[in-house]
Amino acid sequence: KQNIENFFFSYGSFFFNNIWTKYKKVMYCSAECRQAAWEQHHKLLCLGPSHHDPDHPVNKLQDAWRSVHYPPETSSIMIMARMVATIKQAQDKERWQKLFSHFCSRTANEEEEIAHKLLGEKFRGQLALLRNLFTTALYEDRLSQWFTPEGFRSLFSLVGTNGQGIGTSSLSQWVHACDALELPSQQREQLDAFIDQLYKDIDKETGDFLNCEGSGLFLLQSSCNHSCVPNAEASFPDNNFLLHLSALSDISPGEEICISYLDCCQRDRSRHSRHKILRENYLFVCSCQRCTSQMDDADMTSEEEEEEEGEGETEGDDIEDEMTDV
Repeated sequence: KQNIENFFFSYGSFFFNNIWTKYKKVMYCSAECRQAAWEQHHKLLCLGPSHHDPDHPVNKLQDAWRSVHYPPETSSIMIMARMVATIKQAQDKERWQKLFSHFCSRTANEEEEIAHKLLGEKFRGQLALLRNLFTTALYEDRLSQWFTPEGFRSLFSLVGTNGQGIGTSSLSQWVHACDALELPSQQREQLDAFIDQLYKDIDKETGDFLNCEGSGLFLLQSSCNHSCVPNAEASFPDNNFLLHLSALSDISPGEEICISYLDCCQRDRSRHSRHKILRENYLFVCSCQRCTSQMDDADMTSEEEEEEEGEGETEGDDIEDEMTDV
């Protein structure tokens, strides 16, 4: 569990009790949490009577983000806004700036010639729009470097690289409970197949963020490196914003604690697919034990492997598939 200095949430749906302000309904888990937010960043970000004003700079910023990113509750832009607001409201501004500097914020890995996928050429216009709106809404002389084109890209990369999805959905809890069931092998296979298909079907409607109800920065968790065979995992077993880092296996003294930056489905994909995701989102090439053992595997993504397998099917297989679909 980490204290309030170590996390900064985007707007999401993970607050539980309804706390009313004068102008609008804001949801917090408690009056104490509301007061802490007010003292840390919300005093500056509170829209008050301008909540429904489409021309308010913060509303325009959020509307622009929604138009380029789905779903908005996993947003990076409002975490960035809270970072700025926190420093602007703080008495000891230098301490908060130093705290944020601990997060990795590079926009590219020159050594490996990798750039973050959200900072590519095709997003240049959208990033320029967001930067202009961000500057209008929140500019602060002390943080002028964050409002330059390169500084904004760096800030965006900081949240994109370190942001932790906060998943507390009932479906996620149910799936974890299913994983813990002791079942005969055939029933286990049937249940796993059902869950896989359920996620695929829901993914068509919700995107990749079914279990993600928000996004936050956690200083200690962000210090953990990645492994495709992790010995620890981050979770939210209390169904709130408190992150738990739990061991998946025995960890010897001096052994590095590694988590996976990939979800369970992504970890099951080919080495090439895993590397593609990690390169585009986290700017590194994984050299964990599993990736090293698979160095001689074909450089094909899992989708390409599936297509190749599909091309090799016989006519009889096609007929059987059609019948199965029916």
